[in-house]
This record gives sequence, structure tokens and C-alpha cells, in this order.
Amino acid sequence: MFHIALHEPQIAPNTGNIIRLVANNGCHLHLIEPLGFDLEEKKLRRAGLDYADMARVSRYSDYGAFLAAMGERRIYALTTKGHRNYADVAYQPDDVLLFGSETAGLPQSIRDELGAEQCLRVPMMTGARSLNLSNTVALVSYEAWRQQGFGGAS
Repeated sequence: MFHIALHEPQIAPNTGNIIRLVANNGCHLHLIEPLGFDLEEKKLRRAGLDYADMARVSRYSDYGAFLAAMGERRIYALTTKGHRNYADVAYQPDDVLLFGSETAGLPQSIRDELGAEQCLRVPMMTGARSLNLSNTVALVSYEAWRQQGFGGAS
């Protein structure tokens, strides 16, 4: 299945929603510190409901530790600064979908390191700034899963 990585997420309910999402779509969630909240925070638990036990979640002290753990996997960064449409990618199982924080997005250094071909965007109306993080993760991860025929779904 796919890997969803959150780089320095700041809003507990978004991460809670994403925990619930990965419990339902089979993705593996990777949290890259520092986090803007405590994983025991009530808002995170409420948003994730009782899905935390069904979700695969890993935590990394920094982006370097995360990269080391990912090995040779393809990484796609979702960013409002991307030029390639997320729907134009032929996703493969084990791809990584990397998302930046709600307040700052992904650092320029990460986008530069990955390169323009790996930086994807979700189309929005002119003048719109961004979508909610958990909505974007759902949209992109379900497109990747759809391309795989929703394998493992009931």
C-alpha cells in the first residue's frame, strides 16, 4: 500500500482525521517531528476516534531519519507550489505521499531536493490558497488507491 508522510503537522484534529483515514484505506502514516501537538491530545484522539489501533503510524525525529527509513521509495510532495497535477501521476504501491504542515507547507529545501517532477499540486480555483490538509490527504491517497483497483477493499 501507500505511505502518507506529514512533515511537522501542527493541528491535532487534522492528524486525527488522517489516522482514521489510513485505518480505512490501508496506508501507512509517517509523522515527521517536531509535531505541533502531543499525540495524547484530546482533540487528536477525538478526531481519530477508536481507529488508532487499526492504523499503522510511525514517528521520526526529523526529515533525515524519515528519508533513511524510506530507502529507495518514490516520494511525491504535495504542495501548492507544484506544477504537476496529482491526477497525472501513475502511482505505484509503496510510493510515498509527502505533505507539509498546515501553517508553512513543505520547506523549499525539500521541494528542491525532490525536484519539480516529484512536486504535485491539487487544482483549485484562481485565488484560492489551499485545501485542508486532511482533505488533501484523502483526495490524493484515494486516487492512488483507485489506480490500484482499490486492492484489499471490501
